[in-house]
Amino acid sequence: MDDFLRLSASTARFTYGAPRALSFGDDGRLLWFLRSTGGTDAFDSLWVLDTATGEEIRLADPRELCPEPGPLPTAERRLRERTRLVAAGIGSYALSGDGRRAAFALYGRLYEVTADGAGTTPREIPAAGPALDPRPNADGSRTAYVADDALYVAPGGRVSPDDGARWGLAEFAAAEELGRSRGHWWSPDGITLLAARVDESALQRRWFADPAHPELPAEDFAYPEAGGPNADVQLWVLGETRTRIDWDAETYPYVSDAGWESAEEILLTVQDRLQRNVVLLSADPATGRTRELSRTTHPLWVDPDVAGTPRRLPDGRMLTVTDTPSGAARGLAVDGVPITGDEIQVRGVAGVHEGRLLIEAALRDPAEQQVLLLDTTTGKATALAAGPGVHSVTALAGHLLLTSADAGGVRRVVRTPDGREFTPADLSQPLPYRVTPVLERVTEHAIPTALVLPRGHVAGRKLPVLMDSYGGPCAQDVTADPRRWQHRQWWADQGFAVVTVDNRGTAYVSPAHTRAMYRGFSQVTLDDQVAALHALAARHDDLDLGRVGIRGWSYGGYLSAMAVLRRPDVFHAAAAGAAPTDFRHYDTAYTERYLGLPQDHPDVYERDSLLPDAPKLSRPLLLVTGLADDNVHPSHTLRLSRALTDSGRPHQLLALPGVTHMTPGGTREKVMALELDFFRRELG
Repeated sequence: MDDFLRLSASTARFTYGAPRALSFGDDGRLLWFLRSTGGTDAFDSLWVLDTATGEEIRLADPRELCPEPGPLPTAERRLRERTRLVAAGIGSYALSGDGRRAAFALYGRLYEVTADGAGTTPREIPAAGPALDPRPNADGSRTAYVADDALYVAPGGRVSPDDGARWGLAEFAAAEELGRSRGHWWSPDGITLLAARVDESALQRRWFADPAHPELPAEDFAYPEAGGPNADVQLWVLGETRTRIDWDAETYPYVSDAGWESAEEILLTVQDRLQRNVVLLSADPATGRTRELSRTTHPLWVDPDVAGTPRRLPDGRMLTVTDTPSGAARGLAVDGVPITGDEIQVRGVAGVHEGRLLIEAALRDPAEQQVLLLDTTTGKATALAAGPGVHSVTALAGHLLLTSADAGGVRRVVRTPDGREFTPADLSQPLPYRVTPVLERVTEHAIPTALVLPRGHVAGRKLPVLMDSYGGPCAQDVTADPRRWQHRQWWADQGFAVVTVDNRGTAYVSPAHTRAMYRGFSQVTLDDQVAALHALAARHDDLDLGRVGIRGWSYGGYLSAMAVLRRPDVFHAAAAGAAPTDFRHYDTAYTERYLGLPQDHPDVYERDSLLPDAPKLSRPLLLVTGLADDNVHPSHTLRLSRALTDSGRPHQLLALPGVTHMTPGGTREKVMALELDFFRRELG
């Protein structure tokens, strides 16, 4: 590997040393976060910043607590994969209700620590077994945690019944696709727990064997495959008695959010299987009875992108997501009445600040994101962070944490109610490139695109093109965040014109743009990628359309393989990583949202499968898969490889033992070096 790839691998793509998982506690006095000691240190410690003084205090160092760390519990390893967590050490923490104490797991052991201004030594909590996801109650006197699929409380003991189900954790569909990664919640009084009960007995099993270690047994887990059964998810109140929360779970099997509104009320958000109806329910913890508070519907699907909705506002009104009347923007409605127009593309609701909604939204360009204060009565929006770039916010009790990513880098600023500002130290490796991608909207669909050229490129010199896009539904590649362009600049400096396209189906342009993928991934994705490439080539003479390669991972791998299989007239070589080659074998919540049930729409799934295209391969194709990938199982790539072999179509296959979907530990950089050799050889 060259110097850039080695640096990228050693810094986890320039993320080690940056503060993450930031959250306010103690009415905003404390800002808790995780951070390692520098750009090449993988082990995150737990810190607080005291907003009264600006002092940073390290409360827990994982290397002091566990000098010889053991293996992660299997459930925690899988949860880290679901949440895309690459750092070692303390992976996550949870605060007590008052925000003064934190609990965390470390290699199966539990700890708690209190921030008292001077810091305290973490105390180990005795656990019943290898434990994960500890959560303290309101005053930190008790901590709930999961061990061996059971829910425990310390001090105390097991609180979930021994009934063969998994308790206290989110199922695969919720954690991977619905944005819910937790499965137990303390009541505000710290006495009672709301807990998820997950029965996966009806699901098929997925197996993983490590061919590099044939002496080890294969590992398996339950996987909800499209068209098949989902996990049976229930919610129970566990206290002096056990009460099941009662809703029509047959109609609404997905629980995308849950929690306590007060000691007398639980709120939960449920969805039907095709995610056309999202219902906010109020539940009585004493009886389990529920009543509907709000309902969001759409004939295709309710988009999951707007975090923080649906929700009840402090005055009791209901906040939901809605498309604006013109369909040009995703907006907000209060008690069903729209309060935003086409000029605001809403992306998330961060809370209430100074009596107004604190929202994240795009105003000018889908590549940017602003932070706004929105009056729910008048609809008037006031900018808090609206310069060029991508801005986000966290808030509590008048305290704000504003994060801004733009051409100058990434900055985090804490603002207190009295106007003081603090900046949590960022110890990460500085981004090596200052990249200025050429951002343009092309074709009649105004598709966002980006072009990155080699530094020092001389106009008039033809360059081979490398398409580098994800392209999948509800995702975004073309953004003003500088972290997105570091590796693309490296590719450009190897002698390529790097093109990235957010085809229809991707996020944040408009509802119509996003939903263009309904009942079909392949045609829209590929048509838009080709049309955008040709439109850019018409504007930039240096793009050599006689030498076009394409690379990608996950859905981007699907796009790459599809490109050379179906459009060899445009694409001359492809590197396809972790490609879901047949969506009949991908998970329920993601696939069915866009394609419907395979038994109802077999033609859709057949059109989007790459396996029938195998005999058409006439261009070089490099297939890459991790043999421990529990998201896009390696069987996807191996099925396509077998179909190509059966058709006598030569191709290359790189199977990586022990590698997951996230390609940790520098694996992705090693694959990039191999891809570079491949494209140089095949594109001349």
